[in-house]
Formats: sequence, C-alpha cells, structure tokens
Amino acid sequence: MSSETDNYNKLASFFSEEYRSLKVYAQSRIDDTVDRDAEDIVQEVAVNIFSRASTTLPIENIAGFVYRSIRNKVVDIMRNKKKVRDHNDPEKLITNLGEHLYEETEQVFSDQMADELKTAIANLKPAYREIIVAIDLEGYTYKEIALETGIPEGTLMSRRHRALSLLFKALEKKKQNIH
Repeated sequence: MSSETDNYNKLASFFSEEYRSLKVYAQSRIDDTVDRDAEDIVQEVAVNIFSRASTTLPIENIAGFVYRSIRNKVVDIMRNKKKVRDHNDPEKLITNLGEHLYEETEQVFSDQMADELKTAIANLKPAYREIIVAIDLEGYTYKEIALETGIPEGTLMSRRHRALSLLFKALEKKKQNIH
C-alpha cells in the first residue's frame, strides 16, 4: 500500500471515528468572540489535510497531527480576529503600547500620557516610527514585514527594541515633568 493511500485511509478512519471529539476540542479552544463554528474549523482542517494527504510523508501519529492542526487553525483565527478587532480601536492600541512600555500592572497609563506617547511616536526617526506602527498598532508580525520590505527580521527586531527604548525614555521625562 502506498503512503498516499495509507495516509488517506488512516485519516478517513480517524475523522469518522473521532469527529465529535474533534468538534468538542475545537469548541474548547475557540474564544467566545470568534465568529466561527467549531464544526466549520474541523471541516476546514479536514479539507486541508485530505488535500495534502497525497503529497505528505506517511503520518505516524494521526491523532496528534489532526489535533495539532486544529489547534493551529484556532490560533490563526484568533490572531486574525485580534488584528481586526484591535485595528478598529487605535486608542486601545496606544494604551496597550504604553502599558507594555511600563510592564507594571499597578502603573496607570493616563490619557495625558497616551497623548504624550502619540507625540513621542510621531517624533521618532521614520524607520523606528514605521516598525512601532506596523508591529504595535497595526498588528503585523516581523515575518510579514520582512517579506514585504526585504529587511531581515533581526534588523526589524533591533529597530523596534531601540524605538521602544526611546519611547520609554521620552515618556519618563514627560512623566517626571507632570509629577
């Protein structure tokens, strides 16, 4: 029996026997805010897996492979949902970035400091401003930006780290002037 047929048969058997368990698992992993049904997720994963069954090597652990695929699909959905949700609320993004700079839960990030952060971002060098906007405000990943711009991920990470340091210093000065 070829690996193509073997994979397909094992997958078909697994999905028919475990379909309900897979739906329960998917449902347990999705957030209430996700506008997707667990069954839709399982079916989409099944279609993707079956469409690649003929091109993959023999799958040794079918259950692990399928459950991991479902988990990955849920994570992808949640990330995309978060990007869309956060992108629609720029004030929340600024507050989140400010709280990230301080990394202290008891630190209150005021509206005045949010305005100062906006000003500090605007005053950054273009390369630093662009990485902060792309990563922290628009929700892009380093990989996405690297593919789009051709700039290595490590360079992007360094720029963001430097930009965050400059923003932190700028806000610290403003914070001392306020108090």
